[in-house]
Amino acid sequence: MTVSQFGGSSMKKRTILIMSASIGAGHVKAAEAIRNELSARFPEDRIRMLDFMDRRISVFHWMLKKLYLFMLDFVPNLYDVFYHVAGGASGGTFARQIAAAAMYFPMARIIRHHRPDLLICTHPFPEGAAALWKSRHREDLVLAAVLTDYSLHQIWIYRQVDIFFTATEEMRSGLLNMGFPEDAVHSCGIPIIPPDPRPGERGKIRDEMGIEGDACVLLLMGGGLGLGGIENTLDELEQMDRPLTLLIVAGHNKKLYARIMERAKISRHDLRVWSYTQEIPKLMRAADLLITKPGALTISEAFCAGLPMLLHEPIPGPETENAIYAEEHGAAVWVHRGESPAGELKRILETPGLLKRMGENAVKCGKPYSVKDIVHHIADLC
Repeated sequence: MTVSQFGGSSMKKRTILIMSASIGAGHVKAAEAIRNELSARFPEDRIRMLDFMDRRISVFHWMLKKLYLFMLDFVPNLYDVFYHVAGGASGGTFARQIAAAAMYFPMARIIRHHRPDLLICTHPFPEGAAALWKSRHREDLVLAAVLTDYSLHQIWIYRQVDIFFTATEEMRSGLLNMGFPEDAVHSCGIPIIPPDPRPGERGKIRDEMGIEGDACVLLLMGGGLGLGGIENTLDELEQMDRPLTLLIVAGHNKKLYARIMERAKISRHDLRVWSYTQEIPKLMRAADLLITKPGALTISEAFCAGLPMLLHEPIPGPETENAIYAEEHGAAVWVHRGESPAGELKRILETPGLLKRMGENAVKCGKPYSVKDIVHHIADLC
């Protein structure tokens, strides 16, 4: 693949395939941001986005996703053990080989059908399967990996990948230390849809939503799957005397949405409830603080909005690392198991200047135009 093929004005229509995995909404939303930006920049190209865990692609993948969700619900410590074993040098190599081999044949069918010039992966499962296919067949297939976590894990690392995009400079340094060339690793941030260049003032947004200007507004989220103990947090917040406006996003969890709607009728606070929504940037600009599990894309959006965070109930493994990153950079407080979200919230609100400092630190971590940087490097790809 030459520079002119991606960056120039070649008459050849290119086929660009973006592979996500619907294990949580973050990987999919990152893929959507990349697809939108590529479509805007290269409207003449064939650009497709696929969910590698879709049942239509592979019943095995779909069952694996169900197993993953079961582990999170009932045996999260088992997933934590797997994550750390797979992160070791020997364990990581074995885990990569097993995952790639198990998912090889569905990926082979996809590549034979679409014949992509460029394959972009926002999850390690399709990345590994594509890397194995590339090692056996077409070396001219350009393979890009967009690492949608705030820590470097062995399961992402394949020598067949032509270009990596990392969330942080530390992750980039880690890949360079493993021997990857400098022009093959770029620290662009996790891709999000770029913010409105003329964002509304917080007061104006609150007026539009019918929220009083001096209200304490908290945004509660649990990712696309509605995880993260939202109901337990609401139980604690009900004990707070201070009146709150709570913006609650239940995601795709219909049962959670229905239960919170019932709560809203009797709560001492002002509860506003959404299911899965594209209005997250607007809700973040209206809020004073975000209470959420630390999904990588969620905290990336909060960084860009300058929104302080109270993080709790991370999925063991990658989300724990995300929480560590946000807390170490002063943009978040991580509520550990056994600690009280309401107690930490009270401390944050009552500590002079703390909320403001957290917001400023969040802005320093934000990379609002990450997706534009990623597509810029793709355009220059050799």
